[in-house]
Amino acid sequence: MAAPVDSVGKPSAERSPFNSTSFQKKTRSKLISIPGTRPSVQNGQLLVSTGVTSLDYLLGGGLAVGTVLLIEEDRYDSYSRMILKYFLAEGVVCRHELFVAAAQDNPDDILQELPAPILDDVAIHKPVDQPRLSCEPQDSLDAMKIAWRYQNLPKVQSALASTSRFGHYYDVSKTMEPEIRQAAKCHRFYLPEHPTQSSTTHSPMIESYSALLKSLQEVIHREGFDIAASMPKSRNILRVGLHSLGSALWGDDLSCHDNPRHSHALTTFLYGLRALLRSSLAVAVVTVPSHLIQDRALMGSITRLCDNAIALESFKGSERETNPLYKDYHGLLHVHQVPHLNCLASQLPDHKDLAFKLKRKQFTIEGMQQISIYHLSGFICDAVVVNDR
Repeated sequence: MAAPVDSVGKPSAERSPFNSTSFQKKTRSKLISIPGTRPSVQNGQLLVSTGVTSLDYLLGGGLAVGTVLLIEEDRYDSYSRMILKYFLAEGVVCRHELFVAAAQDNPDDILQELPAPILDDVAIHKPVDQPRLSCEPQDSLDAMKIAWRYQNLPKVQSALASTSRFGHYYDVSKTMEPEIRQAAKCHRFYLPEHPTQSSTTHSPMIESYSALLKSLQEVIHREGFDIAASMPKSRNILRVGLHSLGSALWGDDLSCHDNPRHSHALTTFLYGLRALLRSSLAVAVVTVPSHLIQDRALMGSITRLCDNAIALESFKGSERETNPLYKDYHGLLHVHQVPHLNCLASQLPDHKDLAFKLKRKQFTIEGMQQISIYHLSGFICDAVVVNDR
Protein backbone atom coordinates (compact mmCIF):
# COMPACT_ATOMS: atom_id res chain seq x y z
CA MET A 1 0.00 0.00 0.00
CA ALA A 2 1.46 3.36 -1.02
CA ALA A 3 2.10 6.04 1.54
CA PRO A 4 -0.16 9.12 1.60
CA VAL A 5 0.99 11.84 -0.72
CA ASP A 6 0.84 14.59 1.90
CA SER A 7 3.21 12.75 4.20
CA VAL A 8 5.89 12.19 1.58
CA GLY A 9 8.73 14.65 1.57
CA LYS A 10 7.75 16.35 4.84
CA PRO A 11 10.58 17.08 7.22
CA SER A 12 10.93 14.88 10.27
CA ALA A 13 10.00 17.73 12.62
CA GLU A 14 6.46 17.90 11.18
CA ARG A 15 5.79 14.20 11.62
CA SER A 16 3.98 12.65 14.52
CA PRO A 17 6.03 12.54 17.73
CA PHE A 18 5.19 8.84 18.06
CA ASN A 19 7.45 8.13 15.05
CA SER A 20 10.46 9.89 16.57
CA THR A 21 13.06 8.00 18.58
CA SER A 22 16.06 8.90 20.70
CA PHE A 23 18.11 5.99 19.39
CA GLN A 24 21.25 7.06 17.55
CA LYS A 25 23.72 4.83 15.80
CA LYS A 26 27.01 4.71 17.60
CA THR A 27 29.93 5.54 15.36
CA ARG A 28 33.55 4.66 15.98
CA SER A 29 35.96 7.41 16.79
CA LYS A 30 38.15 8.27 13.87
CA LEU A 31 41.73 7.06 14.30
CA ILE A 32 44.61 9.43 13.78
CA SER A 33 46.13 8.91 10.35
CA ILE A 34 49.90 9.43 10.47
CA PRO A 35 52.38 8.07 7.89
CA GLY A 36 54.44 5.20 9.27
CA THR A 37 51.77 4.09 11.75
CA ARG A 38 48.95 1.56 11.88
CA PRO A 39 46.38 0.49 14.47
CA SER A 40 46.93 -2.69 16.45
CA VAL A 41 44.62 -5.58 15.62
CA GLN A 42 44.46 -6.53 19.32
CA ASN A 43 43.50 -3.26 21.02
CA GLY A 44 43.45 -0.57 18.33
CA GLN A 45 46.52 1.14 19.78
CA LEU A 46 48.53 3.22 17.29
CA LEU A 47 51.75 1.37 16.41
CA VAL A 48 55.07 2.31 14.85
CA SER A 49 57.75 -0.03 13.56
CA THR A 50 61.05 -0.55 15.35
CA GLY A 51 62.83 -0.93 12.02
CA VAL A 52 63.35 -4.67 12.67
CA THR A 53 60.40 -6.65 11.29
CA SER A 54 61.06 -9.70 13.47
CA LEU A 55 61.15 -7.50 16.58
CA ASP A 56 57.85 -5.89 15.55
CA TYR A 57 56.27 -9.33 15.36
CA LEU A 58 57.69 -10.25 18.76
CA LEU A 59 56.23 -7.12 20.37
CA GLY A 60 52.74 -7.72 19.00
CA GLY A 61 52.99 -5.82 15.72
CA GLY A 62 55.20 -2.89 16.70
CA LEU A 63 55.74 -0.28 19.39
CA ALA A 64 52.61 1.43 20.70
CA VAL A 65 52.70 5.21 20.64
CA GLY A 66 53.10 6.56 24.16
CA THR A 67 55.14 3.61 25.45
CA VAL A 68 58.77 2.92 26.39
CA LEU A 69 60.92 0.06 25.09
CA LEU A 70 63.80 -0.89 27.39
CA ILE A 71 66.81 -2.63 25.84
CA GLU A 72 69.25 -4.21 28.27
CA GLU A 73 72.59 -3.75 26.55
CA ASP A 74 74.98 -6.51 25.67
CA ARG A 75 78.41 -6.29 27.24
CA TYR A 76 80.02 -4.48 24.33
CA ASP A 77 76.95 -2.35 23.47
CA SER A 78 77.14 -3.29 19.81
CA TYR A 79 73.81 -4.99 19.11
CA SER A 80 71.73 -2.80 21.42
CA ARG A 81 73.18 0.26 19.74
CA MET A 82 72.30 -1.28 16.38
CA ILE A 83 68.63 -1.74 17.33
CA LEU A 84 68.57 1.90 18.45
CA LYS A 85 69.92 2.95 15.05
CA TYR A 86 67.29 0.80 13.32
CA PHE A 87 64.62 2.58 15.35
CA LEU A 88 65.94 6.01 14.38
CA ALA A 89 66.44 5.05 10.74
CA GLU A 90 62.82 3.95 10.50
CA GLY A 91 61.83 7.35 11.81
CA VAL A 92 63.89 9.10 9.14
CA VAL A 93 62.29 7.05 6.34
CA CYS A 94 58.78 7.65 7.73
CA ARG A 95 59.48 11.39 8.14
CA HIS A 96 58.99 11.25 11.89
CA GLU A 97 60.80 13.71 14.13
CA LEU A 98 63.67 12.43 16.25
CA PHE A 99 64.95 13.19 19.74
CA VAL A 100 68.38 11.66 20.40
CA ALA A 101 70.09 11.91 23.79
CA ALA A 102 73.53 10.58 24.74
CA ALA A 103 76.28 11.23 27.25
CA GLN A 104 79.29 9.62 25.57
CA ASP A 105 78.84 9.91 21.80
CA ASN A 106 77.55 13.02 20.16
CA PRO A 107 74.02 12.46 18.77
CA ASP A 108 75.30 13.64 15.38
CA ASP A 109 77.75 10.72 15.36
CA ILE A 110 74.91 8.29 16.09
CA LEU A 111 72.83 9.75 13.27
CA GLN A 112 75.71 9.43 10.81
CA GLU A 113 75.82 5.68 11.50
CA LEU A 114 72.19 5.00 10.60
CA PRO A 115 71.81 2.04 8.19
CA ALA A 116 70.79 2.72 4.62
CA PRO A 117 67.30 1.64 3.48
CA ILE A 118 67.19 -1.11 0.90
CA LEU A 119 65.85 0.22 -2.38
CA ASP A 120 63.95 -2.88 -3.46
CA ASP A 121 62.72 -3.18 0.15
CA VAL A 122 62.35 -6.95 -0.08
CA ALA A 123 63.92 -9.48 2.28
CA ILE A 124 64.50 -12.93 0.81
CA HIS A 125 65.25 -15.75 3.23
CA LYS A 126 67.23 -18.47 1.51
CA PRO A 127 66.67 -21.98 2.84
CA VAL A 128 69.56 -23.67 4.55
CA ASP A 129 70.14 -27.40 4.32
CA GLN A 130 69.93 -29.48 7.46
CA PRO A 131 73.37 -30.50 8.78
CA ARG A 132 74.38 -34.05 7.95
CA LEU A 133 74.42 -36.56 10.78
CA SER A 134 77.73 -38.28 11.34
CA CYS A 135 76.35 -41.76 11.93
CA GLU A 136 74.39 -42.32 8.72
CA PRO A 137 75.25 -42.10 5.03
CA GLN A 138 73.72 -39.35 2.92
CA ASP A 139 71.45 -41.81 1.06
CA SER A 140 69.62 -42.94 4.18
CA LEU A 141 69.56 -39.48 5.81
CA ASP A 142 66.31 -38.42 4.12
CA ALA A 143 64.54 -41.60 5.21
CA MET A 144 65.49 -41.25 8.85
CA LYS A 145 62.75 -39.99 11.20
CA ILE A 146 63.95 -38.68 14.53
CA ALA A 147 60.69 -38.63 16.47
CA TRP A 148 57.04 -38.34 15.55
CA ARG A 149 56.61 -35.04 17.40
CA TYR A 150 59.38 -33.41 15.34
CA GLN A 151 58.42 -34.99 12.03
CA ASN A 152 56.39 -32.09 10.63
CA LEU A 153 58.63 -29.27 11.86
CA PRO A 154 60.62 -27.31 9.27
CA LYS A 155 64.29 -28.04 8.86
CA VAL A 156 65.24 -24.43 9.55
CA GLN A 157 63.27 -22.10 11.77
CA SER A 158 62.54 -19.08 9.64
CA ALA A 159 62.85 -15.56 10.99
CA LEU A 160 59.91 -14.20 12.92
CA ALA A 161 57.75 -12.26 10.49
CA SER A 162 54.24 -10.92 10.53
CA THR A 163 51.72 -11.80 7.88
CA SER A 164 51.25 -8.18 6.79
CA ARG A 165 54.04 -5.87 5.80
CA PHE A 166 55.00 -3.08 8.22
CA GLY A 167 58.19 -1.08 8.33
CA HIS A 168 61.20 -1.11 6.02
CA TYR A 169 64.38 -3.10 5.54
CA TYR A 170 67.88 -1.73 5.95
CA ASP A 171 71.42 -2.60 4.92
CA VAL A 172 73.73 -2.42 7.94
CA SER A 173 76.81 -2.61 5.69
CA LYS A 174 75.99 0.86 4.31
CA THR A 175 75.17 4.15 5.97
CA MET A 176 72.22 6.32 5.11
CA GLU A 177 72.83 9.03 2.55
CA PRO A 178 73.15 12.52 4.04
CA GLU A 179 70.34 13.86 1.84
CA ILE A 180 67.88 11.37 3.32
CA ARG A 181 69.12 11.84 6.88
CA GLN A 182 69.08 15.63 6.78
CA ALA A 183 65.50 15.68 5.51
CA ALA A 184 64.28 14.53 8.93
CA LYS A 185 63.93 16.98 11.79
CA CYS A 186 66.06 15.94 14.73
CA HIS A 187 66.33 17.33 18.27
CA ARG A 188 69.60 16.58 20.08
CA PHE A 189 70.56 16.37 23.74
CA TYR A 190 74.30 15.95 24.35
CA LEU A 191 75.06 15.94 28.07
CA PRO A 192 78.49 17.70 27.88
CA GLU A 193 76.73 20.62 26.16
CA HIS A 194 74.24 20.89 29.06
CA PRO A 195 76.29 21.72 32.16
CA THR A 196 74.52 20.63 35.31
CA GLN A 197 74.70 22.24 38.73
CA SER A 198 74.43 20.62 42.11
CA SER A 199 70.84 20.69 43.25
CA THR A 200 69.94 22.13 46.65
CA THR A 201 66.66 20.23 46.76
CA HIS A 202 66.19 16.67 47.97
CA SER A 203 64.79 15.39 44.68
CA PRO A 204 65.78 11.75 43.99
CA MET A 205 66.39 12.61 40.30
CA ILE A 206 69.93 13.79 39.52
CA GLU A 207 70.50 16.96 37.49
CA SER A 208 71.42 15.18 34.25
CA TYR A 209 68.14 13.27 34.15
CA SER A 210 66.20 16.36 35.23
CA ALA A 211 67.71 18.41 32.39
CA LEU A 212 66.99 15.59 29.91
CA LEU A 213 63.36 15.28 30.97
CA LYS A 214 62.91 19.05 30.85
CA SER A 215 64.40 19.27 27.36
CA LEU A 216 62.15 16.48 26.09
CA GLN A 217 59.10 18.11 27.66
CA GLU A 218 59.91 21.41 25.94
CA VAL A 219 60.20 19.71 22.56
CA ILE A 220 56.88 17.89 23.00
CA HIS A 221 55.02 21.07 23.91
CA ARG A 222 56.76 23.33 21.39
CA GLU A 223 56.45 21.01 18.39
CA GLY A 224 52.83 20.07 19.01
CA PHE A 225 53.21 16.44 20.11
CA ASP A 226 51.06 16.99 23.19
CA ILE A 227 47.66 15.36 22.72
CA ALA A 228 46.00 17.92 24.98
CA ALA A 229 47.18 20.77 22.76
CA SER A 230 45.11 22.15 19.90
CA MET A 231 44.94 19.81 16.94
CA PRO A 232 47.14 21.09 14.08
CA LYS A 233 46.50 20.41 10.44
CA SER A 234 48.89 17.47 10.33
CA ARG A 235 50.10 15.27 13.16
CA ASN A 236 53.45 13.52 13.41
CA ILE A 237 55.30 11.08 15.69
CA LEU A 238 58.29 11.91 17.87
CA ARG A 239 60.78 9.05 18.19
CA VAL A 240 62.90 9.33 21.33
CA GLY A 241 66.22 7.48 21.53
CA LEU A 242 68.02 7.56 24.90
CA HIS A 243 71.39 5.84 24.88
CA SER A 244 73.00 4.06 27.85
CA LEU A 245 71.02 5.54 30.74
CA GLY A 246 72.24 4.43 34.15
CA SER A 247 75.93 4.59 33.21
CA ALA A 248 78.49 6.68 35.05
CA LEU A 249 78.66 9.07 32.10
CA TRP A 250 75.24 10.39 33.09
CA GLY A 251 76.52 11.08 36.61
CA ASP A 252 74.68 8.05 37.92
CA ASP A 253 76.50 5.72 40.31
CA LEU A 254 73.95 2.96 39.81
CA SER A 255 76.43 0.78 37.91
CA CYS A 256 79.50 1.73 39.95
CA HIS A 257 78.67 0.78 43.54
CA ASP A 258 76.82 -1.95 45.34
CA ASN A 259 75.01 0.66 47.45
CA PRO A 260 74.65 3.68 45.14
CA ARG A 261 73.68 7.07 46.49
CA HIS A 262 71.32 7.72 43.56
CA SER A 263 69.62 4.36 43.67
CA HIS A 264 66.23 5.82 42.69
CA ALA A 265 67.40 8.41 40.16
CA LEU A 266 66.80 6.28 37.07
CA THR A 267 63.50 4.87 38.31
CA THR A 268 62.25 8.39 39.06
CA PHE A 269 63.26 9.52 35.58
CA LEU A 270 61.53 6.56 33.92
CA TYR A 271 58.39 7.26 35.93
CA GLY A 272 58.37 10.85 34.66
CA LEU A 273 59.23 9.78 31.11
CA ARG A 274 56.42 7.26 30.99
CA ALA A 275 53.89 9.80 32.31
CA LEU A 276 55.06 12.34 29.72
CA LEU A 277 54.76 9.91 26.81
CA ARG A 278 51.29 8.74 27.83
CA SER A 279 49.88 12.15 26.92
CA SER A 280 51.85 12.71 23.72
CA LEU A 281 52.37 11.31 20.25
CA ALA A 282 55.82 10.00 21.10
CA VAL A 283 57.52 6.65 21.59
CA ALA A 284 60.87 5.99 23.28
CA VAL A 285 63.65 3.40 23.12
CA VAL A 286 65.97 3.38 26.15
CA THR A 287 69.17 1.35 26.47
CA VAL A 288 70.57 0.49 29.91
CA PRO A 289 73.82 -1.38 30.77
CA SER A 290 72.03 -3.88 33.01
CA HIS A 291 75.07 -6.17 33.29
CA LEU A 292 76.81 -3.45 35.34
CA ILE A 293 73.94 -3.04 37.83
CA GLN A 294 74.55 -5.27 40.84
CA ASP A 295 71.21 -4.78 42.56
CA ARG A 296 68.89 -7.16 40.68
CA ALA A 297 65.83 -6.02 42.65
CA LEU A 298 66.45 -2.46 41.48
CA MET A 299 66.87 -3.71 37.93
CA GLY A 300 63.51 -5.41 38.26
CA SER A 301 61.95 -2.09 39.24
CA ILE A 302 63.51 -0.45 36.19
CA THR A 303 62.04 -3.17 33.99
CA ARG A 304 58.55 -2.82 35.44
CA LEU A 305 58.58 0.93 34.81
CA CYS A 306 58.87 0.28 31.08
CA ASP A 307 56.15 -1.09 28.83
CA ASN A 308 58.43 -3.40 26.81
CA ALA A 309 61.73 -4.84 28.01
CA ILE A 310 64.16 -7.07 26.13
CA ALA A 311 67.70 -8.16 26.98
CA LEU A 312 70.50 -8.97 24.56
CA GLU A 313 73.05 -11.60 25.56
CA SER A 314 75.95 -11.59 23.14
CA PHE A 315 78.13 -14.65 22.55
CA LYS A 316 81.29 -12.55 22.29
CA GLY A 317 83.87 -13.66 24.81
CA SER A 318 81.79 -16.60 26.07
CA GLU A 319 82.01 -20.35 25.55
CA ARG A 320 78.90 -20.25 23.38
CA GLU A 321 80.88 -18.40 20.73
CA THR A 322 82.70 -21.65 19.85
CA ASN A 323 79.81 -24.01 20.60
CA PRO A 324 78.65 -25.65 17.34
CA LEU A 325 75.00 -25.50 18.49
CA TYR A 326 75.13 -21.71 18.32
CA LYS A 327 77.35 -21.32 15.27
CA ASP A 328 74.56 -19.67 13.24
CA TYR A 329 73.78 -17.01 15.86
CA HIS A 330 75.46 -14.08 17.57
CA GLY A 331 73.49 -14.01 20.81
CA LEU A 332 70.29 -14.70 22.73
CA LEU A 333 67.30 -12.40 23.15
CA HIS A 334 65.21 -12.50 26.32
CA VAL A 335 61.77 -10.93 26.67
CA HIS A 336 61.37 -9.58 30.22
CA GLN A 337 58.34 -7.32 29.89
CA VAL A 338 55.39 -7.13 27.50
CA PRO A 339 52.85 -4.27 27.36
CA HIS A 340 49.45 -4.31 29.07
CA LEU A 341 47.56 -1.71 27.06
CA ASN A 342 43.75 -1.50 27.04
CA CYS A 343 43.47 -5.14 28.06
CA LEU A 344 43.59 -7.36 31.13
CA ALA A 345 46.00 -9.87 29.64
CA SER A 346 48.97 -9.16 27.40
CA GLN A 347 49.91 -11.01 24.25
CA LEU A 348 52.82 -13.30 24.97
CA PRO A 349 55.34 -14.12 22.23
CA ASP A 350 54.97 -17.45 20.45
CA HIS A 351 58.62 -18.36 21.03
CA LYS A 352 60.54 -18.43 24.30
CA ASP A 353 63.95 -19.55 23.04
CA LEU A 354 64.98 -16.62 20.86
CA ALA A 355 68.31 -15.78 19.26
CA PHE A 356 69.54 -13.01 17.02
CA LYS A 357 72.10 -12.94 14.27
CA LEU A 358 73.67 -10.25 12.18
CA LYS A 359 73.97 -11.16 8.55
CA ARG A 360 75.99 -9.19 6.09
CA LYS A 361 73.13 -6.78 5.56
CA GLN A 362 70.39 -7.54 8.05
CA PHE A 363 69.71 -8.05 11.77
CA THR A 364 67.12 -10.77 12.42
CA ILE A 365 65.57 -12.56 15.40
CA GLU A 366 64.73 -16.25 15.15
CA GLY A 367 63.36 -19.07 17.24
CA MET A 368 65.81 -21.73 18.37
CA GLN A 369 63.65 -24.86 18.29
CA GLN A 370 65.88 -26.46 15.69
CA ILE A 371 68.80 -26.58 18.16
CA SER A 372 66.95 -29.00 20.41
CA ILE A 373 66.00 -31.04 17.35
CA TYR A 374 69.58 -31.30 16.17
CA HIS A 375 70.76 -32.17 19.67
CA LEU A 376 68.06 -34.83 19.98
CA SER A 377 68.94 -36.29 16.58
CA GLY A 378 72.60 -36.53 17.58
CA PHE A 379 71.66 -38.24 20.85
CA ILE A 380 69.48 -40.82 19.10
CA CYS A 381 72.14 -41.36 16.49
CA ASP A 382 74.78 -42.03 19.16
CA ALA A 383 72.41 -44.48 20.88
CA VAL A 384 71.93 -46.35 17.61
CA VAL A 385 75.68 -46.63 17.16
CA VAL A 386 76.13 -47.98 20.69
CA ASN A 387 73.42 -50.60 20.17
CA ASP A 388 75.02 -51.75 16.94
CA ARG A 389 78.29 -52.28 18.74
